[in-house]
Amino acid sequence: MAKAKSAFVCTECGAEYRKWQGQCSSCQEWNTLSEIRLASARPGSGAAMGRAGYAGDLSRDVVDLGNVDLSEVPRLTSTFAEFDRVLGGGLVPGSAVLLGGNPGAGKSTLLLQTACKLAQQRRILYVTGEESLSQVAMRAHRLQLPTNGLKMLAETSVETILAVAEREKPEILVIDSIQTMHLEDISSAPGGVAQVRESAAALTRFAKQTNTVLLLVGHVTKDGTLAGPKVLEHMIDASLLLEGGADSRFRTLRGQKNRFGAVNELGVFAMLEQGLKEVKNPSAIFLSRQEEQAPGSLVMVVWEGTRPILVEVQALVDESALGNPRRVAVGVDQNRLAMLLAVLNRHGGLFTGDQDVFLNVVGGVKVLETSADLAVLLAVVSSLQNRALPKELVVFGEVGLSGEIRPVPSGQERIAEAAKHGFLRAIVPRGNAPKQAPKGMEVIPVDKLSDALEAL
Repeated sequence: MAKAKSAFVCTECGAEYRKWQGQCSSCQEWNTLSEIRLASARPGSGAAMGRAGYAGDLSRDVVDLGNVDLSEVPRLTSTFAEFDRVLGGGLVPGSAVLLGGNPGAGKSTLLLQTACKLAQQRRILYVTGEESLSQVAMRAHRLQLPTNGLKMLAETSVETILAVAEREKPEILVIDSIQTMHLEDISSAPGGVAQVRESAAALTRFAKQTNTVLLLVGHVTKDGTLAGPKVLEHMIDASLLLEGGADSRFRTLRGQKNRFGAVNELGVFAMLEQGLKEVKNPSAIFLSRQEEQAPGSLVMVVWEGTRPILVEVQALVDESALGNPRRVAVGVDQNRLAMLLAVLNRHGGLFTGDQDVFLNVVGGVKVLETSADLAVLLAVVSSLQNRALPKELVVFGEVGLSGEIRPVPSGQERIAEAAKHGFLRAIVPRGNAPKQAPKGMEVIPVDKLSDALEAL
């Protein structure tokens, strides 16, 4: 009996090694190599044929780049405007989309709602590897979804799934989830590095060859990253992450990678008894403020993908009873908060070295851009001096290490969005100040942090 061959694969970058080593030479990460068993090559299989097995592919024509057809590929709507926005306009035929999220976030619910609605006019094959067909039917009945026309398959074997897909010829293929799929030639257990990588590669290859939309459900680890090898995210065309805590009924769908649209696009949904319902105006739910303005509360305008969103940032500054004051930030980078406090001390003349600083972005939104810098600092100043800021004030701008206020992209659109929601004053970088302010709004341009503090 031939000895089973094995290799070691890095779970971060996908690099392969013949023997184990502590550090990956490719991505320089430590303790990321995982052993996988390699399938023995059978006569006639792709592994045994080698270069000779690709003789039939030599007939493919080599095309000059200038002769490639530039006509836009028609997209398929997902029946959700927010879902289409994150995808860049809809589902692209022949694309592979990976949808990840924490348990209970609503991944299967979102795809089941999409599949049931699309099945009324298109061929859909929904493959479930985690639930039985009766469980999926019960959920669809509870959500009051139309079930006629949706083809279902409970299977975890990729070979069987591809054979059924060849026969049914679906326009959209849904796999729930990729961690439960397995190939017969791979001896490792489902969910392992080799199984996830090879199963996704086989399904993606089928989608590209048949012009089928492939929707994959992926699990996440405890730190919020997609489980499985990092190479999985390189193989697919779009990687989406559905976020939302158990204590909130709102879910945010963020695009982490998209070959057909903007990255970091944000879609907002509300989890109801009838499933996920899209939120047309996200700024409205993030601005549910109290009638009486409290110190440390301020509204900022962030740019998510292709649209501005107004969110509220809250700061709490309190005298520290510890030798090392705490810096806690929810929704923004904690290291950036520490840097901004140092700028406030050096160029604003306000010392917070003996104070605990707590920061929170209302609604569970994660702000990834630097336009929130000025709003964060002014909220901290408001809480530090126990003085409430005007309720009709909105702020945005990047703060540099020398105390300068730098302009941010799409400043005019941010101001227009704030004016649409009834804000009367705006403190913005001078580079973003419009020549003519919107009717009824006062725009205050600032160059330095000291100018912003004086404007308050």
